[in-house]
Amino acid sequence: MIKTKKAILINIDEKFDESIKLANELFLNGSIFIYPTDTIYGFGGNPFNEIAIKKISEVKGKTNWRRYIFLISDIEMLKHYADINSEKYLDFLLSIWPNPVSMILKLNKKYQELLNSETGAFRIPNYRFCQKLISEIKMPLISTSVNRTGNEPLNHPSQIIQEFANEVDAIFYSDKKSFFEASTLIDLSKDEPVLVREGKIKFVEIMKKLN
Repeated sequence: MIKTKKAILINIDEKFDESIKLANELFLNGSIFIYPTDTIYGFGGNPFNEIAIKKISEVKGKTNWRRYIFLISDIEMLKHYADINSEKYLDFLLSIWPNPVSMILKLNKKYQELLNSETGAFRIPNYRFCQKLISEIKMPLISTSVNRTGNEPLNHPSQIIQEFANEVDAIFYSDKKSFFEASTLIDLSKDEPVLVREGKIKFVEIMKKLN
């Protein structure tokens, strides 16, 4: 573990358990961190902590910015936050997750009010570090691309450290990570699925699971 001017730098391949413990503590304290996912690197934090949300917004350069994805552990966790009234959609989600596919769903009334939004984007990540961390915190984890507004996402540890080491509390990284494509993003909050962003898994292939 290396301590920079601000951020702790920790290799998850070498210190997996220590990484999970630290990320858990940072999450609960309202701190923010950068970490690898099953897609690109993401800023992480507690989506229900206004301080954490504000920090991520400031680092990205967007005021009151809330367009992040919730990484979750399983469908049971999803049901706590989102309303899924269609058994067809529920079976569909079970058939595609865990995978780099994010779904926009209608939040239940409680979380619409809490998050000041009708919808939220969710994904069960296909990545051990994320799965283990979410199972420890037992809450959704923010994931949003590591970049300034208008710039391309950064996905290599050296670039991320150079750019953000003084603005986040920790940077978790992996020497083994070699996939850097954003998730496919689909809006399931309406009557019919709508493609928002094409990722590694193509929309047409995903829709075969639904149909």
